Amino acid sequence: MRYRMALPAWCTALATVTAIVTADLALGQSWPTKPVRVIVPFSPGSATDLVPRTVFDQVAAQVGQTIIIDNRAGGGTTVGTGTVARAEPDGYTLLAHSNGLVTTPAIQANVPYDPVADFAAITPLAVVPMVLVISPEKRITTLKQLVDLARAKPGTLNYAAAGIGTPPHLTMERFRIAAGFTGQLVPFRGAPEALTEVLAGRVDVYFAPAPPAIEFIRDGKLLALAVSSVKRAAALPDVPTTLESGFPDSDFDFWVGMFAPKQTPRSIVARIHAETVKALQNPSVVAKLANLGTEPMTMSPDDFDARVAKEARIAVELARAAKIPLQ
Repeated sequence: MRYRMALPAWCTALATVTAIVTADLALGQSWPTKPVRVIVPFSPGSATDLVPRTVFDQVAAQVGQTIIIDNRAGGGTTVGTGTVARAEPDGYTLLAHSNGLVTTPAIQANVPYDPVADFAAITPLAVVPMVLVISPEKRITTLKQLVDLARAKPGTLNYAAAGIGTPPHLTMERFRIAAGFTGQLVPFRGAPEALTEVLAGRVDVYFAPAPPAIEFIRDGKLLALAVSSVKRAAALPDVPTTLESGFPDSDFDFWVGMFAPKQTPRSIVARIHAETVKALQNPSVVAKLANLGTEPMTMSPDDFDARVAKEARIAVELARAAKIPLQ
């Protein structure tokens, strides 16, 4: 008679874990086997649209699959963002967003997602200079002149924002608080609409992401008064920072990054990260991003997750300081 000996419990558990890990790795190695959809919760022509289009053209070539950019503006970016939060976590529905992902929940009530709990960060794509632009017809040529005028006539300066609680909005609020003046917010659906109104002189100023604004600056149709970054933007080397211009604690960073639904297998997240980083190192992509006025930016998924969590806390503090009521 033969006896079959039972395997120890730890052997069975190890075999189960090994099978799960093997299956997870296989998912990452096989991605993508069909077209990928990248949802952008902004209108076409915005920085958060132009940057991922540039990067994912290259990623598509690398992986041999179609990558579709799907613009879903609306609800202060919550419509498109919420769609990804609820999507199947299989690596075929992704989100390209700015740090509006963390700023929007700080000022909007009933946002249908949590920026930390509902998304797996993949990597930033680029850091985007924010540039304060004004029509030359306003006859204001320096940041100091603008602030002096705004202080002399409290509440009369109006400023555009591509949505309430978005990075362009909070960039202006941070600068406004640092410079010590009041003004009137004029929100728009996206950057193209905001720029149109500033070009026409109907709105005074706009802290615009560089990509949609830079051609107008180069053509002399808009005047750049300052950038919000700690150091000058490579694409606008003659434009001073707000810090240089004498306004401490006025800097604000703006990035564009990639995200997946939270439960997406880590092997798929790792594969998308690797392909995206590879694309960002491609000389053609680097040149195209530079022409847009942006610079490539990458982080590991874990580090990017940590940054998102930290910035979510900071956004709440800034919204309170700016006295932005919940919308």
